[in-house]
Amino acid sequence: MRIGQGFDAHRFCEGQYFMLGGVKITHHQGVEAHSDGDVLLHAICDALLGAASLGDIGAHFSDQEHINHNRDSREFIKAVLQLITQTGFEIVNIDATVICQQPKIAPYKATMQQIIAEDLGLAVNQVNVKATTTEKMGFTGRQEGIAAMAIALLKES
Repeated sequence: MRIGQGFDAHRFCEGQYFMLGGVKITHHQGVEAHSDGDVLLHAICDALLGAASLGDIGAHFSDQEHINHNRDSREFIKAVLQLITQTGFEIVNIDATVICQQPKIAPYKATMQQIIAEDLGLAVNQVNVKATTTEKMGFTGRQEGIAAMAIALLKES
């Protein structure tokens, strides 16, 4: 068994929506990012890569490469699945937390879990997504941005 953790954060900017867990979230702000800025999928990618000792998302999908500009983060997570599978691992489960004051994430959690499970070839009960605020403290509390952290458990296949 191998465990990995991941974290990602992005600053809010002008916009009308942002991507989170593969779901388009209507909001009065977007996120600054080179790709689509999906902090949840990025944190999960880092957790999976870390558990397999394969570095981090930046090493595999550099923001210096034009191909990754505005790229759908679901493509990243599918590519990470291929990497960890080729390395001889399979996913046991993923647990992730979205950190933001607004918008409320509860209405989207089930859809996010379904998308993540589908993209990773997992059962929905192997993926958990939850959300918390920071009680108006810090950059997420001031609604300057959004963050996510994730843990992944892998086992040898």
